[in-house]
Amino acid sequence: MPVPVINPKLEMAQEAATVVEWLKREGERVEKGEPLLTVETDKVTVEVESPASGVLAGVRAVPGQVVPVTEVIAYILQPGEELSESASQQIGRLADLPLPLSSAPATPVAQRLAAAAGVDLSAVQGTGLGGRVTKVDVMAAAAPPPGKVRATPAARRSAREQEVDLQTIAGSGPRGRVQAADVATVALTPGPSPEIGRGETVALTPGPSPDIGRGETVALTPGPSPEIGRGETVVVPLAGMRRTIAERMTASYREAPHITFTVRVDMSGFERVRAQFNARAEAAGVPRASVTALIVKAVAWALKRHPYLNSTLRGEEIHLLPEVNVGVAVALEEGLIVPVVREADRKGVAEITAGVHDLTVRAREGQLGPADVAGGTFTVSNLGPFGIEQFTAIINPPQAAILAVGATQREAMVDEEGQVVVRPVMRMTLSADHRIVDGAIAARFLADLREALEAPALILW
Repeated sequence: MPVPVINPKLEMAQEAATVVEWLKREGERVEKGEPLLTVETDKVTVEVESPASGVLAGVRAVPGQVVPVTEVIAYILQPGEELSESASQQIGRLADLPLPLSSAPATPVAQRLAAAAGVDLSAVQGTGLGGRVTKVDVMAAAAPPPGKVRATPAARRSAREQEVDLQTIAGSGPRGRVQAADVATVALTPGPSPEIGRGETVALTPGPSPDIGRGETVALTPGPSPEIGRGETVVVPLAGMRRTIAERMTASYREAPHITFTVRVDMSGFERVRAQFNARAEAAGVPRASVTALIVKAVAWALKRHPYLNSTLRGEEIHLLPEVNVGVAVALEEGLIVPVVREADRKGVAEITAGVHDLTVRAREGQLGPADVAGGTFTVSNLGPFGIEQFTAIINPPQAAILAVGATQREAMVDEEGQVVVRPVMRMTLSADHRIVDGAIAARFLADLREALEAPALILW
């Protein structure tokens, strides 16, 4: 009996998912549990496994098509088995269906990996349906030849400018790839710039671009940014993750009255403690403590002291949430994703560091699952690695607040004895839902958080 392949429901509120790519072709043999296709929800891209062993048949969803959850999108047949006449009449064969006009020659996952790895998609032979370049194709093309260091384009450019030998750098990126932050760490001399540790989000150079002639209008799917010349118009569909971000942020800014607060933090004590943690991490051979990881720990500590910042509004009720699950915003080519560090208040710095590093790497590789991005109760967005001094973030619904973290820079300030001194200073801005959080509550939360960052030993209190 034919076994239906059903578009999965991965999240409670999910109504549909976009088919990204089929990993098997019509008529091809597939084993139970083997990856069959990739689908994209409004948060993550995941692989769907085959529900049975047999032959893939009756494919009815093309890449780029939005399909309601629980809908049958194909069948698995046993050798010699055929679809019933009624099923055949309802199913359009993939080969007979045109691809959407917005389809790209590479899948979104492949585009993201190509941009991160510096792979020229035009030089990659696609093995997916219709010759599409898939994740597997990019990973194969990204493998460096013998003697060549795996590094991002930004890292190579920075290495040339700083006259740093890439061969001497241990990469912190996926599969040991050297990133711009790694080059900056090696090239950094004692001075005002903060060190960027593993797990931080760094800027990536956009990937390959199509050749666009003057006066042409080109439709693209979200992915690596194209190079646009004078007089050219490039149309990028507001779809997938980008569309979800637009809808959620618009709704949040419209429905939740935002109130914002900014404080300056003397990071001298923070830097001393982080240096101690990193010395221990290097001795143990584990990821070094990033700024974001330590801030997550301090935020979790402060949230336990101020539960209204760790709450959500449901109808006419404010729910103070029992778990402290801190989301960490990670920038991708096609948008922003917020993987979650669960029960951050119960974890030590080493465990949080490992968790943030793992989530960040998997987010950039498109390997996050629905559980990795669900259940957040508060969000931290750190744009310090981009050199942003201060910014205001929009609350990630249904949360009550979000913390925007800027870069640490050397600034002149007056110490306790009235002397002008130069200290490392970081600015952070809290955006809170004024329906839930009053100004005094938000101010007390920020005061405690600043104190914890300036004197990290307080977290043990």
